[in-house]
Amino acid sequence: MKRIIEVKNLKKYFKIRSGKTEYSNRYVAAVDDVSFSIERGETLGLVGESGCGKTTISRCILRLLEASSGSVFFEGREIFGLRATEMREIRRNMQIIFQDPYSSLNPRSVILDIVGEGLSIHKMVKTRTEMAERVSELVKKVGLQPDIIYRYPHEFSGGQRQRIAIARAIALSPSFIICDEPVSSLDVSIQAQIMNLLIDFQKELSLAYLFIAHDLAVVKLISHTIAVMYSGQIVEMAPTEELFQNPVHPYTISLLSSIPIPDPRISRKRIVRDDFSNGKGKTSKGCLYASVCDKAGERCFENKNDDVYINSSHMVKCIKAFK
Repeated sequence: MKRIIEVKNLKKYFKIRSGKTEYSNRYVAAVDDVSFSIERGETLGLVGESGCGKTTISRCILRLLEASSGSVFFEGREIFGLRATEMREIRRNMQIIFQDPYSSLNPRSVILDIVGEGLSIHKMVKTRTEMAERVSELVKKVGLQPDIIYRYPHEFSGGQRQRIAIARAIALSPSFIICDEPVSSLDVSIQAQIMNLLIDFQKELSLAYLFIAHDLAVVKLISHTIAVMYSGQIVEMAPTEELFQNPVHPYTISLLSSIPIPDPRISRKRIVRDDFSNGKGKTSKGCLYASVCDKAGERCFENKNDDVYINSSHMVKCIKAFK
């Protein structure tokens, strides 16, 4: 398979602010040495709690944020350092579906202009009539009536708006789409419809997805590989079935234990993290998870973890992975 995206040692640091004052020598590592790749027609699910750096990664890949260091290769070409005109051509093949369907669509524009804007910018249509025809086809593809193209976003439900956002994302026939928690604000029944729509488009168009979420049960439905993030780092990455059957990192095990089981006759111990349970506090010297890990020993607080490979496709950042 052709590799679409390759991220190498990506880092993004933000200066710490206090009110209007900026501390020049203090930083927070939003993304800390992250590496992964995605092949054509495959989905990498990126999961973790709020604030762990998932969205920051997506914005660095698209260069909506400039990374502090590292590299991103799109179809073999490094995109950091490209000029604006060169990035415009790259972005034609890299699209994003945002989390909030209520704020990601311009409330002052009709659907024709929202979905067709990219077609116009990249000169893929010559006239407004041609754009209307193309946009009508796109909204029909996502399960909406073609005559909606002259209506405004406020006239639609959340699920319908997300369908419109998907139509906008596939309008330029991209090879890679970032799905930034695209179903988290929707009802469960609507979530399933949107997920099925994304899966159908992936099969039809051989799309590569970076699917960002905090819900492992949702990610399991669409992902070929899952990467688990904690505090700016990928702490475990493996094929989906293997991750669910053989989780190794304590944080992954904790996440899996929180997935609800629909059968009340089945009980499962839920692992509850207490950030102040052991009184040791976080340390920048050792493992970032050590302060809340019930398996942590002295080495965990003293040494940063390297990537440990359980097998050729299963990576975990834990010095106790084989113990």
